[in-house]
Amino acid sequence: MKVVICGAGQVGTSIAQHLAGENNDVTVIDQDAALVRKIAETLDVRGVHGLASLPSILEDAGTRDADMLIAVTYSDEVNMVACQIAHSLFNVPSRIARIRQQDYLQPIWADLFSRENMPIDHIISPEREVAKAIGRRLQVPGAFDVVPMADGAVRVVGVRCDEDCPIVNTPLRQLTSLFSDLNIVVVGIIRDDRGIVPKPDDHMLPGDDVYFVCDTGHLTRAMAAFGHEEEEGRSVIIAGGGNIGLMLAEEIESKHSGVSVKVIEYDRERAKLVAQTLDHTMVLNGDALDVEILEEANVAQTETFVAVSNDEEVNIIGSLLAKRAGADRTVALINKGTYASLISTLGVDAVVNPRAITVSTILQHVRRGRIRGVYSLRGDFGEVIEAEALETSQLVGSPLRDAKLPAGVIVGAIYRDGEVLVPRGDTVIQAQDRVILFATYEVVKKVEKLFAVRLDFF
Repeated sequence: MKVVICGAGQVGTSIAQHLAGENNDVTVIDQDAALVRKIAETLDVRGVHGLASLPSILEDAGTRDADMLIAVTYSDEVNMVACQIAHSLFNVPSRIARIRQQDYLQPIWADLFSRENMPIDHIISPEREVAKAIGRRLQVPGAFDVVPMADGAVRVVGVRCDEDCPIVNTPLRQLTSLFSDLNIVVVGIIRDDRGIVPKPDDHMLPGDDVYFVCDTGHLTRAMAAFGHEEEEGRSVIIAGGGNIGLMLAEEIESKHSGVSVKVIEYDRERAKLVAQTLDHTMVLNGDALDVEILEEANVAQTETFVAVSNDEEVNIIGSLLAKRAGADRTVALINKGTYASLISTLGVDAVVNPRAITVSTILQHVRRGRIRGVYSLRGDFGEVIEAEALETSQLVGSPLRDAKLPAGVIVGAIYRDGEVLVPRGDTVIQAQDRVILFATYEVVKKVEKLFAVRLDFF
């Protein structure tokens, strides 16, 4: 597949790394010559220096022959114009744009991005995606990551194994006999910042970050099996009233009835705007690192403290202060990967990475075959993929033990006719089944082929 990526920032570079690693033909455009030179030297991609909204630059990048254009520059307007030109002049089949200015995304302007006006196939709003991700974490307070799949019937959950976790040092194959009626499959283990694809005889250790797939109806019991029986938080403090903080507060007001929310915003005018926008949320104007402000927000009696300001150092320190003051749980928004590995040792319970969430959302629209959902796990470890099995798939009709799945693939669940099935060796995948599986990045291309549609693209 030939892909043109507009923007060589963190998101553009991450997407280029994924796609180039799967032997796609990738070209990256950026105005910053240093970024273009760096990405061309470190990845197997072609770099083009210039403004991505100029037809001549897009043509030089090979857009005329591209299968897809992904526009993730820092300018919404450049992203939109690049997609328009890719459609109007070069007839690129698929176009994806990151748009951060929420005014463009108001429902009243929904027709703006129709094929007749500005033809963008998929719009990615990082702020909205991050707010949704944090909202999901609030529902499962013992987890550091929660992703719905199969129309919400299945959850992919990340949880840390503490010293008192009941199932540490237990071979994974014994989990089936210990919890025979619990629909759960462990698909990945992060140990000492290294990803492990678990085998039946492997066991979890204290300090491991574990990803498992489970039936949503079994989520409470699954969390209890890992030693987490915390109830959903009823009080939340949000540090940072920017786009993400505002959207998170709106998300809680609309979908988490009975939850008390307070927002701390440093800028006075922004605090006024947030207060006028929200209906049931208290807004405090002040510094989230000010102990007096935290006391005024009653942080000692707060179950969850969420730091989503534009300064990740403030997010980290604010979370630590809140934890020390008595908050039960803290969540911090962190962009720098170098910080992420330190967070758990510092005492922050969960990290939200906007770049990783945005990349996962974009990859969902990039993958070939009947791919319905994609979620990236920890940097270069792998992806959890939801794919629909068609009659043309070589997986259909044979027991999983005979399917010859690539090394690095674990099937976590099968969703069939409204029912979640735990895969066993004798399980036979049928046409129209939705298969939720984990695959390391090295074998994602092979997984795409397993679910590919003949004579069809995507």
